Amino acid sequence: MTDRELAPTGDGELRASPLELFFDLVFVFVITQLTASLAHHLTPGGLARVLVMLAVIWWMYDAYIWVANAVPPRTHGRRALMLLGMGCFLVIALSVPRAFDGGGEAFGWAYLLVIAVHTGMFANAGVRPGPVARMGALNLLGAGLVITGGYLRGGPELLLWTAAFGLQLAIPYLVDLPRFQLRSDHFVERHGLVVIVAFGESVIAIGVGIGENELTAAPAAAAMLALAVCVGLWWAYFGADDEERAVHAMARFDDARRNLAAIKVYYLGHYALLLAVILFATGAKTATAHPTSPLHLPEALALSGGTALFLGANAAVRRILVLGPSRFRLTAAALVLATTPLGVRLGPLAQLAATAVVLALLFHAEARRQGVEQPTAGQPTAGQSTTGQPTGRRGSPVALAADETG
Repeated sequence: MTDRELAPTGDGELRASPLELFFDLVFVFVITQLTASLAHHLTPGGLARVLVMLAVIWWMYDAYIWVANAVPPRTHGRRALMLLGMGCFLVIALSVPRAFDGGGEAFGWAYLLVIAVHTGMFANAGVRPGPVARMGALNLLGAGLVITGGYLRGGPELLLWTAAFGLQLAIPYLVDLPRFQLRSDHFVERHGLVVIVAFGESVIAIGVGIGENELTAAPAAAAMLALAVCVGLWWAYFGADDEERAVHAMARFDDARRNLAAIKVYYLGHYALLLAVILFATGAKTATAHPTSPLHLPEALALSGGTALFLGANAAVRRILVLGPSRFRLTAAALVLATTPLGVRLGPLAQLAATAVVLALLFHAEARRQGVEQPTAGQPTAGQSTTGQPTGRRGSPVALAADETG
């Protein structure tokens, strides 16, 4: 079969391809490596390193989602380039544990190749050469900072990698974003799959924490409670059909607003979500390893802080896309942070149980609110005519959501 025969036909629904799902398996290894790094260096310095490593990795990983959205990997040539990029991400993941202790060079050169492959793929995406060249040049500048930092090591490395992160935040405002046309269905689906992959790391961390220990009642209970919290985070992201609603929200925007929302929600917002999962997985690993021993403050903060950060980032995402109320989720985030002393004084079982209860109460309260706002059979909602069309009144569902998030 030729490349031409494999090329996409028509502008129908675009779904994630099997190769993209395969690509995500490398990313779960990235998350695993970052979690292990943070678990071994659960200090402010160790957290700073994970912050910048995740930032530079996620920037380019997310960029591959953009390019697959523009040029789906349906030809042999595109698949070969995607596989090459996947191999480079594997090298990056392998170098994470020693990225600040002698392995930064390998990280940097693999990162450079990731950028080169991405830029080459985007050059064939039908976008005008100017924006692609500008984006590629800025990404190469960021790679130069990463490579240079890898050779310098220590404090200068952290400083240069932080500068690369800052450059990434500026790039969307330095290129012509409206020239990059996103397809909402594929874009939202791909990011949902990445979040699922990250949750998989939490499950792995639970198992790694128990390791070879005897599976008595305490570690089994800790594992189940940690899984319950992980399910709560899953529910926060997927439980209210937010993924489908996000597709419609993104589709309503013009190219400029859609791309800006993609940066805010799916780069910055999901960066925070992924960091939250890494923090939670780090705490869960210790919790299942020593379920009856009081936690040290950094470990208890990782458990509560990861969960609270996920709820806060999720609330921000819902606010930007106007998906629904966020006040309950922000309140729950504050309550989860308040469980930290339980882990320090009583142990992880008490902290995990309290966190699970907070999440259960959160979703129960949201369900009750949604039930109250549902119209009775045959009756229009406030802000709708009897034909079901919006009237523009402040009582419309979108306006209610905006009022609540405001």
